[in-house]
Amino acid sequence: MAKTKLARPPYDPELVPALTVLSETIPASITPDLIETIRAQSAAGQAAANEDLSRGGSIELEERTVPGPDGAPDISLLIGRPTGLSTPAAGIYHTHGGGMIVGDKWTQVGDLLDWAVQFGAVVVSVEYRLAPEHPDPAPIEDCYAGLVWTAEHAVELGIAPERLLIAGTSAGGGLAAGTALMARDRGGPALFGQLLMQPMLDDRMHTHSSRMLNGDATWDSTSNRTGWTALLGDRLGGPDVSIYAAPARATDLSGLPPAFIDIGSVDTFRDEAVAYAGGIWQAGGSAELHVWPGGYHAFNVLAPQAALSKAANSARTEWLRRALGA
Repeated sequence: MAKTKLARPPYDPELVPALTVLSETIPASITPDLIETIRAQSAAGQAAANEDLSRGGSIELEERTVPGPDGAPDISLLIGRPTGLSTPAAGIYHTHGGGMIVGDKWTQVGDLLDWAVQFGAVVVSVEYRLAPEHPDPAPIEDCYAGLVWTAEHAVELGIAPERLLIAGTSAGGGLAAGTALMARDRGGPALFGQLLMQPMLDDRMHTHSSRMLNGDATWDSTSNRTGWTALLGDRLGGPDVSIYAAPARATDLSGLPPAFIDIGSVDTFRDEAVAYAGGIWQAGGSAELHVWPGGYHAFNVLAPQAALSKAANSARTEWLRRALGA
């Protein structure tokens, strides 16, 4: 008997043309054999986006090599400071997206640098090792090691130590959540906020939204299985996966910094993102949750001029403004 296709919400009509354009270059379903192709496409696109990351001279960029986790290679950080920064500023520690299989410290950093200009903040973006060449726990341990170094060198970087938050999108959102959990359980560094944008949180893929997209939208169920399998291998969905690799597995979400969580209603990660916000509330914590109707994964990047994208980007910026007291 053929499988019944799970229902999904309709797309926001203004977002549909971007899907059509995307389908001409990137398949909806990413399988392991396509990882290298996707990496090459991502690198080419990022090179074009990097042309003016200094934001017209408003940002000073620096790359640092710092110690990695015990027994592991050093890691690379990208640091962006407002030009002429003279007083300690807020710090935004960034874990990039890419499904655990793609990306580097430059990925998605443009929006963060815009915030650096707007709010006078310092951005630190970490380049963690990618799966499948470097499976769990390599990526999350790299992210945590970079955070520890950033906190220990906050004054040198121009960051007020008590004003350090973490931010990430997609896989980076999951890594940001996992790093916040790790910081809680290892006794620091202290974070005063976590910005989890369309986060990838659950390897078990048992929710409705994780199974509703097959060959359509962006990051469908096949792509999701590819990313999680690259990270976890045979442990996928089993009992031996840590809460740091898959934060949705955490049963205690107390003691975490205030969170901003957003997701589209037609996103594979929808249900796990909503549940994570619920878990924070149930533990007595603070979380602001937005579910954007008709939004697919990365809709705000692929169709930035759409009204829904502008609303989503504005909500993130306003949360950050309030968090920073700017």
